[in-house]
Amino acid sequence: MRTIPAGEFKVRCLRVMDEVRKSRTPEVITKNGRPLAKLVPPDPPAPDVFGCMAGTARIVGDVEAPVLAADTWRRVGCRSAAPRTGRSGTRRKRR
Repeated sequence: MRTIPAGEFKVRCLRVMDEVRKSRTPEVITKNGRPLAKLVPPDPPAPDVFGCMAGTARIVGDVEAPVLAADTWRRVGCRSAAPRTGRSGTRRKRR
């Protein structure tokens, strides 16, 4: 980590920023010999998640066709089509 006085940094600001970006080493800016600021390179960009799986899957068959035929829908996973009724109407006595 290098140090540079604030006055020199003011004169060579753009050049120092380019050096930090290229060498990826931080630079400490001092004023009167004391650290004032630290110029660090930016973090590398995060990989883009959108489209990262492009080209890894194949479509086989008809995507829009139903998995089961229409006449089997009632038989699979459904109990009965009869409406539910509430309680039987009788109440228990409180003790």
